[in-house]
Amino acid sequence: MNKSSLRSTAFPLLLGGLLLLSACSTEQATTAGHAGHDMGADQSATQQPAAPSQPMTASGDNAMEVLTGNTFTLTAKESMLHLDDQTMKTAWTYNGTVPGPQLRVKQGETISVTLKNELPEPVTIHWHGLPVPNNMDGIPGVTQNAVKPNESFTYRFKVDVAGTYWYHSHQNSSRQVDKGLYGSLVVEPKTPEPADKDVTLVLDEWMQDDSMAEMHGGGGSMAGMNHGADHAAPATSAASGHDMANMSDAKMMPLMYTIFSVNGKTGPAIAPLRVKEGEKVRIRLINAGYLSHKLNLQGHAFQIVSTDGQPLHNPPLTSGQLLNIAPGERYDLEFVANNPGTWLLEERSDNPGAKSLAVPIVYEGYEAAQAKPESGQLPVIDLTRYGEAAQSSFSLEQPYDITYRMDLNTDSRDGQMVFTINGQTFPNVPPLDVKKGDRVKVTIVNNSPEDVHPMHLHGHFFQVLSKNGQSVSGSPLVKDTLNVLPGESYVVAFAADNPGEWMFHCHDLGHAAKGMVSEVKYAGFQRDFVVDPAVGNMPE
Repeated sequence: MNKSSLRSTAFPLLLGGLLLLSACSTEQATTAGHAGHDMGADQSATQQPAAPSQPMTASGDNAMEVLTGNTFTLTAKESMLHLDDQTMKTAWTYNGTVPGPQLRVKQGETISVTLKNELPEPVTIHWHGLPVPNNMDGIPGVTQNAVKPNESFTYRFKVDVAGTYWYHSHQNSSRQVDKGLYGSLVVEPKTPEPADKDVTLVLDEWMQDDSMAEMHGGGGSMAGMNHGADHAAPATSAASGHDMANMSDAKMMPLMYTIFSVNGKTGPAIAPLRVKEGEKVRIRLINAGYLSHKLNLQGHAFQIVSTDGQPLHNPPLTSGQLLNIAPGERYDLEFVANNPGTWLLEERSDNPGAKSLAVPIVYEGYEAAQAKPESGQLPVIDLTRYGEAAQSSFSLEQPYDITYRMDLNTDSRDGQMVFTINGQTFPNVPPLDVKKGDRVKVTIVNNSPEDVHPMHLHGHFFQVLSKNGQSVSGSPLVKDTLNVLPGESYVVAFAADNPGEWMFHCHDLGHAAKGMVSEVKYAGFQRDFVVDPAVGNMPE
């Protein structure tokens, strides 16, 4: 893949995320395990259009379209997004909203989703975190040809694993996800555990001053000005006063992306979460952006009941700690509304946009009161020590068929910043070659001086076994996206149980576009499509 081709000469407007309130359904639960998922039945692609499902709209301030059933149509098209009364962006959307509608489906069903493309560029849909057959994974040039303008493609697969997931384009994703091509997907478990309120919050961030998109736009190091950009000239608004010419990606991005959003709204435009005393509230958090967000839930003890859709064992109540959610990650929180008043679910990072991300939690009868941000330092929850140990699929001591090491780093080559795995950039990174049935152990080390790398594996879950040489002591930790800070090392393990060609990449999509992509390749696997060079497939 030619990385320079992954940059357009002018980066379009950045977009944010949107709340999809699902209070219309109380049949929610912590998620079931993924063992034994069957990828084999009724999963072929088709070019026949699927009939749209009937929308189900939640009530209340956060009313949003939620699509239920098993047959859906998602139309990629341009729309306008109003972040607040003063800020409007041109968005690329699924069905006209950012994010697109929430798809709410039942575990064990086979679903059909027809993607219709009304945009001027090819697009796809990748089902982030959800194990699907390889030909349904939505990776242009790897699992399918991207869907060209005015054409369609139908994804059909069985949803075996309950949990909170999301979907997004994987065609030139550092550009298209920024522009709004994403939505949420909830797979309800066969045995639900009801909550009185069930809310999905999608986090994102974008630039205040879109004129920054034109800086070095003609193929220089800032070409495209998206999240993989490595150098910038001094800016005039959001980054005013900062010399960004030699700034690292990690320091530059928060200065550029200063509008933080929840559900496509920012600051006072963010709709409140209204609760009644005694209600059990579930909040599904999805980070569709490019920055990590450190969140504080005021006034309540809460449990983290799942991460990346996978349940945690005996999660304890916690308070006074921050939950750090990295790009691509999901966390399901639960709390009991037992402290009447007005509170905030608030960002507590040092980033310039932090104050624009705060979700009011308003009890019935307290609508006139106003919640206030809190200050002071709070510790970040260490998920490797959270919850109780239990029997799990893997251990550090057991034998493995395959061992693999991913050394992640930041480098400069030919005046361009690149992000490498084992010293190489995609497509020159040696793949992880496996056979079906292999037990695979992977060591991930972040050698980048400042850059954070949330590593995402397609088509599989992995179990986190150790962090910085220390075994996981809390709940078994099963994820598909792992946030690796500079200097950190993790050992993870997974079962090679889903044949195909799968991406294993950084979900700071700019880092992926600049090289931080590996692949898991199964021996003997054959693609069921022929790559069309006329489409312009751009898998990262």
